[in-house]
Amino acid sequence: MSSDDKRDTLDKIPALPEEEAQASYVHQDRRYVGNKETVAYLLNDFSNSFNIHGFDNRFIWDVVKIDFKIQAFVGIFTGLWDVINDPIIGFMVDKTRTRWGKFRPYLVGFQIPMTLIGSLFWLMPFFFPNTGPSYMPKLIFYFAFGAITETAGTFTGIAKSGYMTTITPHPNDRARLIVMAELLTGYMGEDLPNMIMGVFIDLVNNNIVQWKLRNLFLVMGMGTGIISSVFTLYFFLVSRERVMQNVERPSIIQGLKAVFNNYPILLITLSNFLGGFSIGGGIQDYFIDVLGSASLLTLINIPSSLNGSISYAFVKPLRARFSTKALWVTEDLYTRFWWIAVFLIGIYKNNYKKRLLMCIVIGTQAWFDKWMFGVRKVVNAELYNESMDYCEWKNGYRMEATTNVARGLILKIQGIVMGSVRNLILAKIGYTQGLKIGTQADSTKWWLFAMSTGIPVITGALAVVPKFLYPLTGEKRERMYEELSVRRKAYARTINEANNQPLEVKTERE
Repeated sequence: MSSDDKRDTLDKIPALPEEEAQASYVHQDRRYVGNKETVAYLLNDFSNSFNIHGFDNRFIWDVVKIDFKIQAFVGIFTGLWDVINDPIIGFMVDKTRTRWGKFRPYLVGFQIPMTLIGSLFWLMPFFFPNTGPSYMPKLIFYFAFGAITETAGTFTGIAKSGYMTTITPHPNDRARLIVMAELLTGYMGEDLPNMIMGVFIDLVNNNIVQWKLRNLFLVMGMGTGIISSVFTLYFFLVSRERVMQNVERPSIIQGLKAVFNNYPILLITLSNFLGGFSIGGGIQDYFIDVLGSASLLTLINIPSSLNGSISYAFVKPLRARFSTKALWVTEDLYTRFWWIAVFLIGIYKNNYKKRLLMCIVIGTQAWFDKWMFGVRKVVNAELYNESMDYCEWKNGYRMEATTNVARGLILKIQGIVMGSVRNLILAKIGYTQGLKIGTQADSTKWWLFAMSTGIPVITGALAVVPKFLYPLTGEKRERMYEELSVRRKAYARTINEANNQPLEVKTERE
């Protein structure tokens, strides 16, 4: 079937049949993903956070020991390579058509090799033991590792982003999966590795246990990586794509058109871009280098953990009552308010140095912030899904990979610059690598506190402006999904008839 024939077919589809209008499609609870696939989805979500990536910087700074300035330089070059290969890989993914789907060949094929290559990261201290921050063979290995993992990660990252938008055609079914995943996998202990790692780092640094940090990172890093890979691979094997792709492969012109006329994705990208100018570090570094404990952050978050779980109960009624835009804006402003409060209390009379007081302050911030946790997780995930559906509604075809690459290029170029800036700032504020925790200079400690609380909130504040302009709200969003439902049924029927195959009727609870 030619592109013109398909376009003519879409144009002949009625916008909204009378029987569909009687029951608002977007508010119906339809299930396309069965129980087995739902369990696999939960395991995959669990695997996304089942790691010790929260301590990657500590590993590079204190165990591998790579100089900040050289790390910034390597980051620029590996980032530029990523920018170059992104458009090529994105267009390759969008042109892929196989019996296994558009995205699954990349997700299944790269999983095991990526796991094996990723294990090399934790072996660097064994390959280059007792070497200085500027040891050239170590830097060459670090550079090559970054370039290889960036390339392979681009394939899987682009494919996975697109895949998650196609496993179910209904927004409420997607929201159901997101809520279940975020709620249930939290109880499964997805953050447990980082919690355990924080405790062990404290035990090692205080000489309570006589372990080497490199051995601790190897066991925890490689172990969680293998477990996560197994769960992710299982999900890709048992799930499938349900949103049908056009048979004909899209052209470059169609890909560019899908990017520039997708107003929702442009606003999401602009918001991310403005937020990307946020300059800061992780709150974990403040607890380690200023308050002198990696496990304190875990302890003060325990009282608020129940709030995060309860907050998911509010997601469905809030989504029914308020627009995506309203929830997106409110969540942003609410979060910024509490971090500014922490910053102001901390800088008053140097309170940021007082361990007990700051634990109470940040614990209180976490307690209030977690009430918005469920909305934050679901809305942010659904924004991208909605924008891909908007592309299909607007153009009659989907361009998940190309769109993701286009927005990613802008953010990656910015990320290269800002990542290097952060590393250079750490050197500028006098951060000394390899010192015992809690022994940095007082001026350095002040900046570490500010960069983990107030400064990132202030420097990234413009991110909220595009959120006020998000267009898919109310009747427009409802009409989009109603028309997409009709189009997809008609298109599936047309393809089956063109191939002289009987139309396969599937139940809503397939």
